[in-house]
Amino acid sequence: MRNKLTLIGSLAIAATLAMTPLHAQTKVEEGVMAVPVVALAFSLGYLADDLNLWEKHGVRIKTVQISGIGAMNSVISGSTDFTQSSGSAVTRAAAHGQRLLGIVGTINKPSVQVVLRKDLAQGFDPATPLEKRVAALRGRTIAVDAINSVIHAYVRYLAKRAGFDPEEIRIAVLQPPNMLAALQTRQIDGFAMAPPWVQKPLLDGDAVMVASGPDGDPADLAPFANTLVATKPDTCVKRKALCEGVGRTFREAVDVMFDRKDEALALIKKRFPALDDRQLAVAFEDIRKITPRDLRLTAQGFENAERFNVEAGLLKPEDKLKSYDDFFTDMFIK
Repeated sequence: MRNKLTLIGSLAIAATLAMTPLHAQTKVEEGVMAVPVVALAFSLGYLADDLNLWEKHGVRIKTVQISGIGAMNSVISGSTDFTQSSGSAVTRAAAHGQRLLGIVGTINKPSVQVVLRKDLAQGFDPATPLEKRVAALRGRTIAVDAINSVIHAYVRYLAKRAGFDPEEIRIAVLQPPNMLAALQTRQIDGFAMAPPWVQKPLLDGDAVMVASGPDGDPADLAPFANTLVATKPDTCVKRKALCEGVGRTFREAVDVMFDRKDEALALIKKRFPALDDRQLAVAFEDIRKITPRDLRLTAQGFENAERFNVEAGLLKPEDKLKSYDDFFTDMFIK
């Protein structure tokens, strides 16, 4: 009789656990994710937030916006647990002894696009080689999101590729919505930003595209650790379940982006209600074509990001790292 009662009790406990959500059975790991700006480059994180994928995978993540390089610095200082930042920012930090670990690769090509006011682009030919197109930026005032961000570095990198001093491009620091207003009032000559911001002046016929990372400008920067989820190396040692939950969440989010495109686009639309449907659709396609389905990071991607830093003048050649093999892991996205 005792054995029978024990069996009944065990079955009852098992049935109760089966009806209990996974996150209620185990401890929910909590963390904070910093992003540097509101942009479609962070669509996977937005989908994770809006579909509540975090808790489905046993974590509770609060996403906060910290402008520019401050997002990565917040992880270094310990005020946040993760950042979605650029690989070039991660390599620059490592060169100064502040090493982070990439656990998810969210964008593997340059995402930045640069536009110039159409009235300043007389005779501009978008079919000419990149270096000739970039020459149109010389002496112009171009807005970026933050000094020394990957956006700013891209503008400097393009100038170097075109054979002139990056300082010949005047830089204005503005948040993306203000870039659009400043372009319309001719306070700036153009701006650099990741999708969806350049699409509006292009579709309205007010600007021309000078350079577009999603369209392969320049081709020799692929693969490129453009955007990744990074954390302190010891975070994933001390809180392995947290990193595992973050990795699983991004794996599901990327499946939504590619396999449930209409649903994903509808959710992203709520994040950017001021964008018209055509603008958002074009921008979202740009993001999809630079998002890796496997979310893997590579040593070559980091090496290209490092070379990008050097050529942009943000890192001294002698400070270039010799190896990138310990900059990333794929154990949390398998």
